[in-house]
Amino acid sequence: MKKFLSMALALAMIFSFAAFASAEETLVLGTSADYPPFEFMYLDDAGEMVYGGIDVSAAGYIAEQMGKELVVENMSFDYLLVALAKGDYDIVMAAIEDTPERENAADFSDPYYTDIPAMILIRAADAEQYKTLNDFSGKAVGAQTATTKEGIVTDSMPGAELVSIQNVNDLVNQLVYNKLDAVVLDGAVAANFVAANSDLAIAEASAELGAAAPYCVAVAKGDPKGLLPEINAAIAKMLEEKAMDAFVEEANAINDAGNAIEVSVDAPET
Repeated sequence: MKKFLSMALALAMIFSFAAFASAEETLVLGTSADYPPFEFMYLDDAGEMVYGGIDVSAAGYIAEQMGKELVVENMSFDYLLVALAKGDYDIVMAAIEDTPERENAADFSDPYYTDIPAMILIRAADAEQYKTLNDFSGKAVGAQTATTKEGIVTDSMPGAELVSIQNVNDLVNQLVYNKLDAVVLDGAVAANFVAANSDLAIAEASAELGAAAPYCVAVAKGDPKGLLPEINAAIAKMLEEKAMDAFVEEANAINDAGNAIEVSVDAPET
């Protein structure tokens, strides 16, 4: 019996160590894969559904520099920082900016990328209606839930009615089918939808929105896993090598080929 117990304890220690080692060797990324060209899913050459995009490639680079294997998990954007705080992810990258409000829930890395300024997506047939931000007064303007684009609608578009929706594809579909008058998106994302659909256009009023804020990597508040020093070192090297240029080019090529797949994810269980 003693021999059996000793063997059982030894095996338990081995399996426990293996699980610990496995966790130590991975970097779990939480993202919202409905935001091309930054994060999306697509069919690779083998016909497998995989994650891609500017942020996913950057996360892969960071993981490699840290000597870890990247694991990607998908969740609606407005729950990402909640899941990060719970320890479900090591990092969050989802075209996310460092804001004072978000600093209450997470810590942020040095910036790794700055997009072109935010844009207002409209139906091409309505382009003449929207020359200034004031022209959106009384209009239903969509933005992804919990993003800084909500603030653009409420703070920069006088009289506009904010409509918050979790999934970006749902937002654009609401616009296409005349249930929204406009949608505010990050610049590259808006341009991506226009390139894919000739019925959509960028409102001239977008020029009034100002500069874009840089994107950062989010980690749990207080950085309990001590990841930020290595992440910042990897970002510095990535920028020095101009690796982001290749990541942008690759993501755009996948999108231009029409390979990105629309995905959505339900809210997590509470």
